[in-house]
Amino acid sequence: MTNASTPDFDLSAELDATRGWDDSGDSDIDLDDGFESGYAEESDLGEDPEVTTGDQDLAERYALRRVAGLSTELHDITEVEYRQLRLERVVLVGVWTEGTVTDAENHLAELALLAETAGSEVLDAIYQRRSSPDPATYVGRGKVEGIREIVQATGADTVICDGELAPSQLRNLEDRLKVKVVDRTALILDIFAQHAKSKEGQAQVELAQLTYMKQRLRGWGGNLSRQVGGRVAGGAGIGGRGPGETKIETDRRRINTKIAKLRRQLAAMKGTRDVKRQERRRHHVPSVAIAGYTNAGKSSLLNRLTGAGVLVEDALFATLDPTTRRTTTADGRVYTMSDTVGFVRHLPHQLVEAFRSTLEEVADADLVLHVVDGSHPDPESQIAAVREVFAEIGASEVPEIIVINKADLADPLAVARVRQREPHSVVVSAKTGEGIDEALAMVEGELPRPGVEFSALVPYDRGDLINRLHQRAEIDALEHTADGTMVRGRAHPDLAGELASYAV
Repeated sequence: MTNASTPDFDLSAELDATRGWDDSGDSDIDLDDGFESGYAEESDLGEDPEVTTGDQDLAERYALRRVAGLSTELHDITEVEYRQLRLERVVLVGVWTEGTVTDAENHLAELALLAETAGSEVLDAIYQRRSSPDPATYVGRGKVEGIREIVQATGADTVICDGELAPSQLRNLEDRLKVKVVDRTALILDIFAQHAKSKEGQAQVELAQLTYMKQRLRGWGGNLSRQVGGRVAGGAGIGGRGPGETKIETDRRRINTKIAKLRRQLAAMKGTRDVKRQERRRHHVPSVAIAGYTNAGKSSLLNRLTGAGVLVEDALFATLDPTTRRTTTADGRVYTMSDTVGFVRHLPHQLVEAFRSTLEEVADADLVLHVVDGSHPDPESQIAAVREVFAEIGASEVPEIIVINKADLADPLAVARVRQREPHSVVVSAKTGEGIDEALAMVEGELPRPGVEFSALVPYDRGDLINRLHQRAEIDALEHTADGTMVRGRAHPDLAGELASYAV
């Protein structure tokens, strides 16, 4: 077989044949014909909307979310040491000891909202009618078996109990259910840990978590009962107590050391807060504290009243760090308005103690705006829960205005019922602006007023004194004369003393 003959290849001839390719067809092809760019034209771009700090905080919070189904928890919960709260698929358990069926269902609904805020998916909920929780397993023995069947049928990896469990109850439930068990206190602490932003807030949450954890240390069976060997250097190392010390004793000592360090840090931060508070007192600047149940709309109300621009989210405990803004009354008097951490039914005492320095803003205020969620099924219970915390922090005697928020969503009958029980109240909607003017008028009417009357002829070279009168006093009459400014009104004693030399 022979190969077929092929013509000789000539490179120069081939290059000559392609020489006109780049220029051919230019007149026939319009590259711009029918072409639409995917980018917006500069003339179409409007001005960027103003982004507040609250918008930035909310975007940062949504940038990191827990992903369902990516659990790394061990199946045998007895092998878990120092477990972090990574809730995914949960079953809720409650004990109904008093009240009506509606109350019990409302409590479980609130627990479900807490669980969803922490990043979990609620699969089922169950409650038991008992005179008191079982001292061994929180619910009865038969109910424990029923919960175990629900857990196995739904594939849940966590059970959340609507109450604070003793260490023995926690251990007994986990041993019988074979899944992680979390109580209401640990759930709230986890939400606080997720949402705390400031250095003070993070330290307060860590202090509360360590206080809670200290009595609930667990390990691999008898792991925490292991003792140190004969030589300290070969056992616990420098700082140990010597032979015979168990691991749980070492861990508790380290936790106590950390708690003491956090308390020193918070004491230093409290000093800074006290200095700012004393400065406001020295200048007689009234303070108004916005307090109330969590997710009642406190931050939305602060934004509406002062334009603060703080984070707003339809979630429980969305904002933890207090925010203070300066504002003025219609007649020019300066006062401050502060947003505080939200309260909740059975707020863990660890959190109350840890956040005491922050909650003192409410006790030291001249007026409290008690915000109530008007759309809640039982707003009266929210008012009672908040007032319990007021009594615990010494704020019961502070003048109070009940602000019924979310008027655009509230049931008119429920609003009327609350207003009948709380005559000193106002109905508003922080979203639509309804009732805001009436609320501001009530606030201005309740602010402390200067008590010393004055009448003075202030020279024109004391414009600074006139400015302070506008900010800190009440001016009844002001007239500009040839000799100076004639002014009459009421002021605080120190400011009235400065006017004594110009009295007429």
